[in-house]
Amino acid sequence: MFRIGVVGPAPSVERIIGVTKEIEQEIELIPHPYEEVREVADIVSRHDRQVDYWLMSGFIPYQAAKKILPSDDKLVYIYSTETSIYKSFMELVYTQGELLERISIDMIPATNIGEGESLETLKNTIHQLFVKTIEAETESIELLEFHMNLWKEGKVDGVLTCYPAVRDALSREGVPVGLMSPTRIEIFHTLRIFLEKVKSSYYKDTQIGIEKIEIKDFDLLKEKMERTYQVQYLELRLKETLLQLCEKIDGTLVDEGGGRYSIFSSRGAIERELQALRDKARYLALEADTPVSVGIGFGTTVLSAEIHAHRALQKSKQDSGQPIVIIQDDGTIIESAGEQEELTYSYRTADQEVMDKLKEGTISVKSYKKVDALVQKMGWKQFTTKDLAAHLQMSERNAQRIVAELCEAGLAENIGEEAQHTRGRPVKLYRLI
Repeated sequence: MFRIGVVGPAPSVERIIGVTKEIEQEIELIPHPYEEVREVADIVSRHDRQVDYWLMSGFIPYQAAKKILPSDDKLVYIYSTETSIYKSFMELVYTQGELLERISIDMIPATNIGEGESLETLKNTIHQLFVKTIEAETESIELLEFHMNLWKEGKVDGVLTCYPAVRDALSREGVPVGLMSPTRIEIFHTLRIFLEKVKSSYYKDTQIGIEKIEIKDFDLLKEKMERTYQVQYLELRLKETLLQLCEKIDGTLVDEGGGRYSIFSSRGAIERELQALRDKARYLALEADTPVSVGIGFGTTVLSAEIHAHRALQKSKQDSGQPIVIIQDDGTIIESAGEQEELTYSYRTADQEVMDKLKEGTISVKSYKKVDALVQKMGWKQFTTKDLAAHLQMSERNAQRIVAELCEAGLAENIGEEAQHTRGRPVKLYRLI
């Protein structure tokens, strides 16, 4: 059973839990209501280990939590649309018994809910609209002052706010005010997508994972040793190191002989302990005084995971300087896994136009996708063959060959030259098409 922490103002948390129970029973919902957004950071930092996922009532608490957590993989928020704004306005009109023509409203940034579109209906309904954009750092007192000043100056007839505390304070002052919150359908749709994500993440986490570790030229290393006992002691130290890794990932170690080992575990355990694997691989390399290659494969069956692990190991051995290579169940390749230089790409493409161009040329899908992934990651609008060689850890001649093949296939083009500071030919600039 998954434990999901629900964070938001108390009324929103109650609504979310109510809707969730209607569509899913096999999860445990843990409510974490707050009065001020600044409380979110403390809630998340104190309770993160007690939950599998966090479900935020809106973008503002999501924004606050995102700053605390190392990644947003386990974070989801209820996405609001213009429907929730107009619904809140109509509720306010209904409670007042008249159409309010001048309104002040506080809302999340336009980049996260199309301000132009979301307020269009409201602007066509009323004569004057005052908008205050809020962020995670915005205090309720700031919003209260914004709305109260407009009310005291006689510029507004009512207020729409995202904050229950602001709603309550304005209400006590006699200001017509409505609380904006997601509609039931918005909550429902977000939850359906979220719960599918939770389930798929579970199945992904429990996939079979195999690590293949190979110590380069191990047989030659044994021949160099003067005594048999030295070899046996070395093998014992290597096995001890790998057994320590097995303990961390609940894995099973298989000694294949000749400095080759396999560890069987689950995808989730392996992904969570990538740092431990990197550390052990470095230690093995120092202990044996020779490079160590690591290939990881994921799959729904032992066979598919082992095939992927074997291919990943071969790639790790070919690409020196990239000790860990992962091939996922869908064929996605991750080089330098867990490192700053990590690069993710696929050897498959569904783009028919790209496929046709690749068929006409001599370049493989994998090479093209690898270059494309690097260009996207680095944000390059233009690049040189030196850039590719440096980041893909290959010779410049090999990079020149790949770029020439891309140009020939119509997937890249030469867009100019860059003058060098020293003597020599100008460096050609390229871009992907």
